[in-house]
Amino acid sequence: MSELPLAPIERILKKAGASRVSKEACEEFSTVVEEVAFELAAETAALAKHAGRKTVLAKDVKLAKRKGF
Repeated sequence: MSELPLAPIERILKKAGASRVSKEACEEFSTVVEEVAFELAAETAALAKHAGRKTVLAKDVKLAKRKGF
């Protein structure tokens, strides 16, 4: 089970153009988003560590995103 709440996931899907969204679709989308977020977070943390910092900065997130994590 995903850690992300389903209501915001449903809102995201609807903002993207979906008229109706099933609970199963929300759960699956949430799982996928969580996996992508974890990969991005791991790359972000690695960049901060490489820079000799314990604190993750916004520039680490931006760089990880640009690298395609």
